[in-house]
Amino acid sequence: METVKLSRIVMKLTPDMYPCLKSSELDLDIVLKYGFDRLEAEDAMDIVKYSISEYQKDALLH
Repeated sequence: METVKLSRIVMKLTPDMYPCLKSSELDLDIVLKYGFDRLEAEDAMDIVKYSISEYQKDALLH
């Protein structure tokens, strides 16, 4: 297991998404079961989608 920031995952596998994410989202800790080196772009997309939905789950909409 390895813990990395979401920003590291995005920068390695989906750098075009980096400007679309908030700094608070990029700062999220992600626990990777099989480690950073085994990630693929498809995995990164799933992690980003899930992380954003979890981050926004308790947010209030105006």
